[in-house]
Amino acid sequence: MNDQHQHHSAAAADWTTVPTADGPMRVFVARPARPADRAVVVLQEAFGVNDHIQDIARRYAARGYLALAPDLFHRNGVGTLAYEQHAEAMPLIGAIGPDAITTDAEAVLTHLAETEKVPAARTAIHGFCFGGRAAFTAATGIHGLGATVVFYGPGIAAGPHAVLDRAADIDAPVMLHVGAEDPTIPGDQVAAIEQALTAAGVTFESHVYEGAGHAFACDARPHMYAEDSARTAWRRTHTFLDTYLPAAS
Repeated sequence: MNDQHQHHSAAAADWTTVPTADGPMRVFVARPARPADRAVVVLQEAFGVNDHIQDIARRYAARGYLALAPDLFHRNGVGTLAYEQHAEAMPLIGAIGPDAITTDAEAVLTHLAETEKVPAARTAIHGFCFGGRAAFTAATGIHGLGATVVFYGPGIAAGPHAVLDRAADIDAPVMLHVGAEDPTIPGDQVAAIEQALTAAGVTFESHVYEGAGHAFACDARPHMYAEDSARTAWRRTHTFLDTYLPAAS
């Protein structure tokens, strides 16, 4: 691991717009110093493509990935919400069901393949909170992905947009991280997800972090951030992605 990968600085970051079946969608793009042959699609929390999500994209770019964070709120034009606007966020994410998520993820993957020459097989989807559900959902609707990573995604196993019944459609490896104290993803739901993935024959890892709550890896929310758990989850994630999206030699 050379020194440039340790700094959280992308060579360049900017917004682009990609077409979707439901209208144009803004996408934040962070580029590594050298052209990348692998990509990560970063899916937002319930608060939009905010500074934290942009920072995650930049961190991936600093590790040599092309990182794209699509604005999943593009249908209603909200953009971003402050972290204290949780009540306002709930109906927004509630309105985004599996078809919309798949539409948006496919649009980003098409853009990657056609404009950046990075195929789906060299692309991972990594989602946080609402974006965790979205990442899992995208994995059920899109074939040929490189990998999927879910950081504390509520609503996968229960709720109006649950998609566990589609687990058999997943054909890429999945990694899930959940805090043991996360009230939005209780233990029975974690078990249900693990059982469904096992039954479907999906290659997966599921990690539960004792003492950690929801959003435990979000260093932009100090009262929720659990540094030890976050560091472990990120280390496992980087190892997982290096396994399934190995860097070109």
